[in-house]
Amino acid sequence: MKAIEFLLFLQKIKTLDTTTYKDIFLEYLRKKIRVTEPKNLYEPIEYILELGGKRLRPVLVLMGAEAFGTAYSKALDAALAVEVFHNFTLLHDDIMDEAPLRRNKATVHEKWDENTAILSGDAMLILAYQILSTYEGAVYKKLMQLFNKTALEVCEGQQYDMDFENKEVVKVEEYIHMIQLKTSVLVAAALKMGAIIADVEEVEAQKIYDFGLNLGIAFQLQDDYLDVYGDAETFGKQVGGDIIENKKTYLYIQALKNASEKDKSDLLALYSQSLEDNEDKINRVKEIFQATNADELTKKEIELYTERAFSVLDTIQMENSKSLELRLFGENLMIRKV
Repeated sequence: MKAIEFLLFLQKIKTLDTTTYKDIFLEYLRKKIRVTEPKNLYEPIEYILELGGKRLRPVLVLMGAEAFGTAYSKALDAALAVEVFHNFTLLHDDIMDEAPLRRNKATVHEKWDENTAILSGDAMLILAYQILSTYEGAVYKKLMQLFNKTALEVCEGQQYDMDFENKEVVKVEEYIHMIQLKTSVLVAAALKMGAIIADVEEVEAQKIYDFGLNLGIAFQLQDDYLDVYGDAETFGKQVGGDIIENKKTYLYIQALKNASEKDKSDLLALYSQSLEDNEDKINRVKEIFQATNADELTKKEIELYTERAFSVLDTIQMENSKSLELRLFGENLMIRKV
């Protein structure tokens, strides 16, 4: 490929990733998800699905199918099911975390109430299964097996996350396992669902799953970092939320491991309490994170898992243009504003 052709190709891929797939999916979502009676059940569903975001998971379903030579249109229902399921988990997570904001807007339980949020979330889970039922035969069976496995793993990850709140010391490997279950497996499953719809060999479907698994870990680690150091306007969630909720993130684990006795004592004390005014708590924790180099260690871990993802990607049997498309998508995904 000549240099000028390559540059034009890169521009086309960037445009495709950030605009076309997402826009196609959003048009399909709005066509399929409509508010019906009872409105108090379906309006919260429409609300959370319209809050925005990168639409990472549904886009990856479409890209997974296209990567193996199958039209994205065949994967739209799987993409929709994944997005509905993902937002169901967010709706319930926000209740458990008592989060006031989601993508810079009021969470469903704040805008309505907890009971409405629980019931609407339940309905979303059922809708996800209903949407997947449009597939048939072996494809449907494989999709359901993967979806069920992933859904249960996400619940396991959420339980580990809650358990860690009452655990003073969490090991790095325990934390990575938790975020793999809570976040990464759904990213990986999204890509593999596209591969299943494309009817590729299991070995290649597993490789694209592993690519997504590593990319998902990198994404969640970056999310942890941005929770502390991000801009609330671009991050879309309450900055410092993990600190307020005493979550044992990668930053916290590294800080606790490397802290001086004074900083360790302060960190443990701060994470054992809930305060009405959290500004001082957030600022002091940030000081400890920086003093222990936890912020830089987190950035290095993000780079590690990103590179692992790309190393797996390089082994997948697909056209070079499709491999490059996924690489560029991954690189663009990891560029989020601080």
